[in-house]
Amino acid sequence: MQKNIVILISGRGSNMQSIVNAQIAGANIAAVISNRPDAAGLAWAAERGIRTAVLDHKQFADRAAFDVALAKLIDGYTPDLVVLAGFMRILTADFVNHYVNRLINVHPSLLPAFIGVNTHQRAIDEGVKLAGCTVHFVTAELDSGPIIAQAAVPVMLDDTAETLAQRILVQEHQLYPKVVQWFVAGQLSVVGKQVRVTAPASAAGFLQAPSC
Repeated sequence: MQKNIVILISGRGSNMQSIVNAQIAGANIAAVISNRPDAAGLAWAAERGIRTAVLDHKQFADRAAFDVALAKLIDGYTPDLVVLAGFMRILTADFVNHYVNRLINVHPSLLPAFIGVNTHQRAIDEGVKLAGCTVHFVTAELDSGPIIAQAAVPVMLDDTAETLAQRILVQEHQLYPKVVQWFVAGQLSVVGKQVRVTAPASAAGFLQAPSC
């Protein structure tokens, strides 16, 4: 039985594109939704026959009202999984709790390090030798939900925030579809803060490490 996936974007949606292009068995990309009418990813999705919708956050009085309307829109597609792919909104606790263990995000750091924004420059400034990305279930606490999988890359001495971001993005594009595949296959379970995979052979994929 197919699982319905709703993907939320705010821009070009490169992670959305990587998930669509992965052609995950059993996954039906039910819709791509953006809070920005000019998001380039909407056209990309529409060209591939995927339903799209826009809910402009600027048309709502506050964050709570927008989230109520967004949840109603998403639920119209009967989602099994909601994927945040560059969706540049902080979501309310009521919204997040509505999709408990059905809402995932990718964050451009090795959580719990560098929660929030400007992660790449902060990693460079702190002199860390490894940076990366984390796919996690979303909870009401910012960037603090149960970690599903991570990918690490080395931080080079001559890295800028832009070069490090680009190298990490390559890993995001590989890791995010893999996590969606695990979810669709029913392989993920959450026990407290721990995410477990029911098929032991998949456990090695929880961490992608650099070859150097």
